[in-house]
Amino acid sequence: MRVHHLNCGTMCPLAGGAIGSGTGLRRGLMVCHCLLIETPRDGLVLVDTGWGTRECREPALLPGYFRRLTGPTLDARETAHAQLAGLGFAATDVRHVVVTHLDLDHAGGLSDFPHATVHLHQRELDAATARATRAERSRYLPHQWAHQPRWSAVAEQGDAWRGLPAVRKLPGLDADIGLVPLHGHTRGHSGVIVDAGERAYLHAGDAYFHHTELVAANRAPFGLRAFQSLIQMDGRARHASQDALRRLHADHPTVTILSAHDPAELRT
Repeated sequence: MRVHHLNCGTMCPLAGGAIGSGTGLRRGLMVCHCLLIETPRDGLVLVDTGWGTRECREPALLPGYFRRLTGPTLDARETAHAQLAGLGFAATDVRHVVVTHLDLDHAGGLSDFPHATVHLHQRELDAATARATRAERSRYLPHQWAHQPRWSAVAEQGDAWRGLPAVRKLPGLDADIGLVPLHGHTRGHSGVIVDAGERAYLHAGDAYFHHTELVAANRAPFGLRAFQSLIQMDGRARHASQDALRRLHADHPTVTILSAHDPAELRT
């Protein structure tokens, strides 16, 4: 398998100094780090989507508070759909999309690939469709999946992988790609494992926001720590997920762990 690293949505949040990517109150930098995986038998697999072409055309589809806070550039050239052409592919080559969760900045591009099977955790699908709390009504935008995608949801069961429990290989794929529960940020937030033979990747989504969090707890800039606590659905579960990632990072240095929004990880 060949793995491409894409930024599918630049954001320039307020108070860059507080998130470690700017100075003072000037706007900082965050990315939407997605993976595009070429597989021998399953076509292309996209991990997370960032923004879609529809949000780029109609920014008002995104909540006003979110646009003011995060400053998304909404550049259509950054969408996964647009970047495929530069790599020599068509949108129909993407046969599978795997989402760590369905937050608005991770699922915006789903409608650009209406033919693809969308893989996720069953808890996440339940939470996004129920939108039971005010916070969930804000973070989940049903227009992003109004095209009624072909969902493939997995349950909380599976095998162990390098110390991580309940890893479920994605059904319908020959490639070694699986979901691992990393709950807390949302009810069904999960990581995506891509075992590409000589190299293995774990896309941890929003389980953490800054690379220093893989070394020790409370190492991220204070603004990111506060933000994570503010939007978490289950703090105890989120901290347990981060502890599991730190153990994996320490015990298996050959596994590349990455998060969704840290520009430093995208550059490396």
